[in-house]
Amino acid sequence: MTKNLLTSAVLAGVAAGLIAALLQFTFVIPHLLEGELYETGERIHFATDGSTQSDRAQPSIGTDFARHGMTVAFNMITYTGYGLILLALMIFAHDKGHTLTPRTGLIWGVAGFIAVQLAPGIGQPPVLPGAIGSEVGPRQAWWALTIIITAIALALIAFGKGWTALLSIPLLLAPHIVGAPYLDTYFGVAPPELAARFAMLSLGTALAGWTSLGFLAAWFWTRSDDA
Repeated sequence: MTKNLLTSAVLAGVAAGLIAALLQFTFVIPHLLEGELYETGERIHFATDGSTQSDRAQPSIGTDFARHGMTVAFNMITYTGYGLILLALMIFAHDKGHTLTPRTGLIWGVAGFIAVQLAPGIGQPPVLPGAIGSEVGPRQAWWALTIIITAIALALIAFGKGWTALLSIPLLLAPHIVGAPYLDTYFGVAPPELAARFAMLSLGTALAGWTSLGFLAAWFWTRSDDA
């Protein structure tokens, strides 16, 4: 079983990582590169005459193949790690009597996205280069606790019985009631519209990666389990 787990998770992680990387090159990275122009001062959003307008023009992703290769490799490694955890949880639920199919794997993938990307992203959305935030330590602590608490809440929704499922509601709300660490002032050199699109597209790409991961992990597992 361990061999099948590792094989299925690695295959699913590599495939999901490639899908996520392709979507990032298409949608996310052009916005990232445009944000870097504002970070370096090559493009300025707030002109000296008080105007808050700047031209919208996304640079080409270029031919920095070393950087692009690192992006692909990082995605494959990250989603492989996620795949190992996600598939192990799916197999554990399967051993407890719950069905494991590619369709249920897709649902597991959505749950993983909610716990790891969406819930933390509500308080700490993806940001463009040059964005200034609060101290790293408190932000990392809030991020990690939000993932753990959200995962527990989703487990209660899926597997809880009776009143225990209701505990998911305060758990889901708790990190956001406490709130993520913020600075007392606003900073930013890039247009807020660009930052918003970058955050939206980053989360959308992550959703595609997670759903692909859940579906493929379950698909590879069921095929190897039937063999």
